[in-house]
Amino acid sequence: TELGHMSAGSWAWARAMRVTWSVPAALRAVRATVVIPCLFALTFKVIGDAQMTLFAVFGSFGALVITSFGGTRRDKALAHLGLAVAGSVTLTLGTVLSSPAWLAAVGTIPVAFAVYAAGSVGPNAASAVNACLLAYVLPIASVGSAATLPSRLAGWWLAQAVSTAAVLLLAPRPASDRLLAQAAATAVALADELDAALHGATTSAGPEQLAAARRDLMNAFVGTPYRPTGRAVPDQGLANLVHLLDWCAGLVSEVSDGHLDLLDAAQPDRELLALSVQALRQIAARLSGERASVDLERILQARLRSTAHLQQLSGSQDTALRAADNAFHAQALGVATAAAAAEAMVATGAESPGFLAVVRQRWLAGLPTGASSRESSRQRNPDRPASAIATDASLRSVWFVNSLRGAIAIAAAVAVAKVTGVQHAFWVVLGTLSVLRSSATATGATAMRALAGTVVGFVIGGALLVAIGTNPTALWVIYPFAVLVAAYTPGTAPFAFGQAAFTILVVILFNLLAPAGWKVGLLRVEDVAIGCAVSLVVGFLFWPRGVSAVLGDDLADAFLAGSDYLGDAADWALGDRDDRPGLAVTAIATGVRVDDAVRAYLTEQGSKRLAKKDLWALVMGSMQLRLTAHSMASLPTRTEPHADDSGLHTALRRQVAGLAQFYDRLAAQVARPSRAAPDPLSPLPPSGIGAAHVPCGRPAAYRPDALWVGLHLDHLEAHTADVTGPAERLAQLRRRPWWR
Repeated sequence: TELGHMSAGSWAWARAMRVTWSVPAALRAVRATVVIPCLFALTFKVIGDAQMTLFAVFGSFGALVITSFGGTRRDKALAHLGLAVAGSVTLTLGTVLSSPAWLAAVGTIPVAFAVYAAGSVGPNAASAVNACLLAYVLPIASVGSAATLPSRLAGWWLAQAVSTAAVLLLAPRPASDRLLAQAAATAVALADELDAALHGATTSAGPEQLAAARRDLMNAFVGTPYRPTGRAVPDQGLANLVHLLDWCAGLVSEVSDGHLDLLDAAQPDRELLALSVQALRQIAARLSGERASVDLERILQARLRSTAHLQQLSGSQDTALRAADNAFHAQALGVATAAAAAEAMVATGAESPGFLAVVRQRWLAGLPTGASSRESSRQRNPDRPASAIATDASLRSVWFVNSLRGAIAIAAAVAVAKVTGVQHAFWVVLGTLSVLRSSATATGATAMRALAGTVVGFVIGGALLVAIGTNPTALWVIYPFAVLVAAYTPGTAPFAFGQAAFTILVVILFNLLAPAGWKVGLLRVEDVAIGCAVSLVVGFLFWPRGVSAVLGDDLADAFLAGSDYLGDAADWALGDRDDRPGLAVTAIATGVRVDDAVRAYLTEQGSKRLAKKDLWALVMGSMQLRLTAHSMASLPTRTEPHADDSGLHTALRRQVAGLAQFYDRLAAQVARPSRAAPDPLSPLPPSGIGAAHVPCGRPAAYRPDALWVGLHLDHLEAHTADVTGPAERLAQLRRRPWWR
């Protein structure tokens, strides 16, 4: 009854404050409760080395609580080994750079920047960032010369070895990856719907199921803060696969909505579509863990047969255009499903980047395969780490800006802690690290919760010490329970609860090391307050709008790069240029930055002003532009160029120019606001592939390249209405003051 009378705000607050049950969190807490007190007892009571104790306790807390590595046991073991090595490096640098104060502050910038930037490599690397920084901020803000380094490293490595063993022994059964599972379900839904359209058996339920699968896939894709979780080769393959499946979904929806009748499609086109259905099913099987593979050569040969048939079109113009429409969808789906199959093989670890390079060369460059071409493709393709660094070395990159901001904030905290001479400078830096968020408003909200939680933890910890005093036996009894609560709360309880639990743990820990009573908690409150203030000031001065500003800039870059790529691809397909379009790398790099910015934007607190559907419409618009250019660039090579008969090329160039002007205006809408408001944006009217795209006076034969290009351009024009409204709303939001 009382709940029935609660206000909506009270009910929402109650839900936000509740603690949820989680089996992985419970296992994490059990591991920490067993390992941390045992290491504390071993290093403090048996070995008797205070420095080793400090780094063993905080090192095990970082490895068991702060990090959460995914994958198989082998993946987790490698990730923990990487954390141990990286932490040793940062621990050593923190010890060496800790004095004098100016060296500590200046040296922190490159170290913290490198650690933050390394998180872009993949999900496990991103998970290890804070634990690795913990190994740095503890010595950089503590008193200790290089003579303490052996003890510190011994404590750190002891913590990592025992923690790794505990994780591997007490690891839950690996759950199926949500994104992989949803991608497999989407591939099945696509195959079912396309197969039904081929046999004239479409129903009203099919499109609804496909739309639901597509929506769930995108929700799973944007629901993780890293790409898609990261920059490793399988992660990039999975991200590209999601994009390709979404593009397939749009094409299949057009096939099944009555626009086309595939029962009347030519046999070569039906064969290509049937192979696309088979490829989608094999993609789903591969993502589900089966040892399935796709015969990409069969799809290529089917595409060539479809292209040959397209070159022999005859009859009335309406008949030819319907046949060309069928061929366009068959060709586009053939390109998309084959590329998706290759990405699925890489995403599941079945193939290497060299395989993907050969596939791209064979499909997009139209060159012969073989040992020599395989080797040359490897030489021409840059390695993935270098590509990732080049992509992120820009103020348009969320990873770059976030790394720079974090490095400056931690360096400022180190400087403040050193200059003020606070008793426990470590907590100033840790307070900054704990509440660091990308925007000033988000940092402020988190800082308030951090302070509130620290105060609550201080009150509870102080009350415990008043009740039991500093009796070592009583503290040893309470200590494991404090570890249990502090290890369970992250991710299952509000942030303030976690801060409170950690403060209680710290109060008990330091009273075991050097009994000082409740004053330890009070000092932590003061130091955390200083650290929160540092983080808030840096967020305000350096990046007040947070990710939202970079997201708009990245979208603008993606539309501009995609538009340039589209023009080159159209020229290639029409035979107006001799070399393949070379702007694919730039377009892909901007797409990577957009993906990163979207994830950071969706996980950033206090910045969700743009509706999710509007945001995704803009992201999909940039992706569709890029993939349309990819598809046109994949037109099989002709032996002889075509002349511009009957003004055909001129008409298509006008259509490309119109699209380029639209995307230029669209980029201006979503980019950084200028003093003058951007021009109003209107969808492009359909040009159609009518007489302007068919040579006049030649009804018996039609230009397949012109039909191919014209249908791609028409497809883009039809979707310009999808992005005009979202772009205008984003422009309005970007012109608002950041504090509103």
